[in-house]
Amino acid sequence: MTTIPSNIFRKYDIRGVVEGPEAELTPYVAEHVGKAYGTYVQREFDIETIYVGGDNRLSTPPLKDALIRGLLSTGVRVIDIGEVLTPTVYFAAASHEKSGGVMITGSHLTTKYNGIKMAYGKLALADDQIQALLKLIQTDDFDTGDGKLSKDYQMIHKHMQTIKSKVKMGPRKLKVVVDAGNGLSGTYVPAVMAELGVEVVCLYCESDGRFPNHLPNPEDPELTKDLEAKVLEVGADLGIGFDGDADRCGVIDNHGHHVSADRLIAILARDLLKRHPGATVVYDVKASQLLDDIILESGGRPLMWKSGHSLMKAKIHEVGALLGGEVSGHIFIGEDYYGFDDAPLVALKTLEILSNTDQPISEIIASMPSMLATPEIILPAPDDVKFEIINKVKQVLESKYKVIDVDGARVQFEHGWGLVRASNTQPAITLRFEAHTRQQMVEYMNIFDQLLQDFPQVDRERLLAQIAAFS
Repeated sequence: MTTIPSNIFRKYDIRGVVEGPEAELTPYVAEHVGKAYGTYVQREFDIETIYVGGDNRLSTPPLKDALIRGLLSTGVRVIDIGEVLTPTVYFAAASHEKSGGVMITGSHLTTKYNGIKMAYGKLALADDQIQALLKLIQTDDFDTGDGKLSKDYQMIHKHMQTIKSKVKMGPRKLKVVVDAGNGLSGTYVPAVMAELGVEVVCLYCESDGRFPNHLPNPEDPELTKDLEAKVLEVGADLGIGFDGDADRCGVIDNHGHHVSADRLIAILARDLLKRHPGATVVYDVKASQLLDDIILESGGRPLMWKSGHSLMKAKIHEVGALLGGEVSGHIFIGEDYYGFDDAPLVALKTLEILSNTDQPISEIIASMPSMLATPEIILPAPDDVKFEIINKVKQVLESKYKVIDVDGARVQFEHGWGLVRASNTQPAITLRFEAHTRQQMVEYMNIFDQLLQDFPQVDRERLLAQIAAFS
């Protein structure tokens, strides 16, 4: 029986520490993941070809080489597509028959981490499928064969040209600041924007897997300050920041203010529903009630679902939705595309919409109804008890309120809502609240805080800080 750290096999991917004596994701582990994934997708999905890419982290090449060795040992054909974006791997898998894709990336995490994201066709492995890989490793249950390796370093250019063909810019000439956070998006995406007639001001677009300026996470307000300042400095129409592997992006408006992902989804939904009235738009349980309202007002069918990019992709595919998105910044375009999280395409679609209106993006956002909202409140809680805590809290809430339980417990109050759920990516529980007044917000947060007081394993400090901020 092969022993490897089981904690790195998470809900949507595999991720772990790669440095020092505590290293969890090593070349040895990556090779076994390659063996397990190659075995699994051949048995379950009749996959014949696997595209493998990696980000620009210094720890990525040895992990990628080891993973490819593992894949080849199962007899599958492997095509190395080089240093690419995660959506490039998804594009390769989705646009070829009987194909899968594996990406080595740590995304937005600090450089001591790296990870593995896995796709098959238009979908991504998740949950029980990832646990099935662990079981194959633990039981040494691998297919064997003599796989063939080839290279296609043009794949990212095919990807870029494809997404470029999906947009048609309007008459308004735009200026955009792009913050790549030294991820690979800076190497490729600004050039596509320029080809479409957009004036691009680059910020940290040089590829550097040490991320010397800031970690590439566009949904963290502490990490977008340079982008906000540059938008104001150069008088740009908007700013766009990408995470490390470009499956998420964040938008800064012309006044230097962050545009929440659910507002960006609302902009995309309004545009989509002009062409496809009645289309389904999927969003996660952390999204604003206002997104639901805007989808309905625009003639669409809103569908709330579980948070998590893999789970969202599966639901979008299941219901044939043309658009989906999460508060985390994963947005999925299914109109004339494959329905996976492709942040460069989302960025281009946003630019296309703005190029066809004289309204600044700040005015578009201001025209939407508004409620007070907290950010996502992340409370540390041990992995081994967080789901049990959520279940117990949910039982109490269900006895008193209307609860939506597709993912944790989202309580519908008279003038807002509150959510508590277990994080699938870290030892934590997460909360979010919306209300019309500060008093209502404090009332709703206090209801949840009183329940969490029964669980000393939960660090409530950030929730208490939000209660204080709204008091």
